[in-house]
Amino acid sequence: MLELAILPQMEVLVTAIVGMIGIRPTIAAIKAGKTIALANKETLVTAGHIIMPLAKEKGVSILPVDSEHSAIFQSMHGENRERVSKILLTASGGPFRGKKTEELQDITVEDALKHPNWSMGRKITVDSATLVNKGLEVMEAKWLFDVEPEQIQVVVHPQSIIHSMVEYVDGGIMAQLGMPDMKLPIQYALFYPDRRPMDGRRVDFFALKSISFEEPDIKTFRGLQLAYDAIAAGGSMPTVFNAANEKAVGLFLDKKIRFLAIYDLIQGAMEQHKVIANPTVDEILEAEAQAHAYISGKLS
Repeated sequence: MLELAILPQMEVLVTAIVGMIGIRPTIAAIKAGKTIALANKETLVTAGHIIMPLAKEKGVSILPVDSEHSAIFQSMHGENRERVSKILLTASGGPFRGKKTEELQDITVEDALKHPNWSMGRKITVDSATLVNKGLEVMEAKWLFDVEPEQIQVVVHPQSIIHSMVEYVDGGIMAQLGMPDMKLPIQYALFYPDRRPMDGRRVDFFALKSISFEEPDIKTFRGLQLAYDAIAAGGSMPTVFNAANEKAVGLFLDKKIRFLAIYDLIQGAMEQHKVIANPTVDEILEAEAQAHAYISGKLS
């Protein structure tokens, strides 16, 4: 994988592999001067403090592939980033939007995999249902756009037409809209700064019945609050948050734990972790292993 990341004839590396295994190839590609089209959340969630300074040093562009981060990137294009007031990171709310904790006690795997708008893999679909995915996206946005966590506001937008927004110091808001289709952000990253023609569905504003917004329910969907707690703790804590979630979601998908137990396992792993302020890649991977071991121990 490391050899592929630095092939001389390659100009753009798309990092779409799942997990922290993507960190080292990304570092190698940056050192080799390759443009990075980033679809691997874990790389910045766990090693943003390594990746972003290195990319700046090497003059390498990191282009986001996630629909929300692509929308933010596009909404900042041609603007002075020092004039950004806040980022409005949109979320669909997942399949259980509007439900309360007592209604989530007996959620099945099949229930959790019924996302209302997006067709995605099993793990990320569960992450969307818990709002953990949105927490990971907050962490990613912090590093990608060099903003403070307090400048990132999660907004539930059930229709998934507005993919995210940026508010500037004058109160003006820029947004990127489109149908929920990953082909657009992928193509945008691959051919940036050029926009290429693409077939597909278009937004029909006359057919839209409504565009609505809500505050996220962080008391019921604790994944988002736990993510902000991990950001506040800093250092290796986002790694533990990510790793514990990864392990817990796997157990849920295997029908070994209940849906709400995902939150409890993440919180437990975070509470027992001693934060390393500026972890190396080896320390990041060790923190991951420790979080996995903690959860395995809780179930043995």
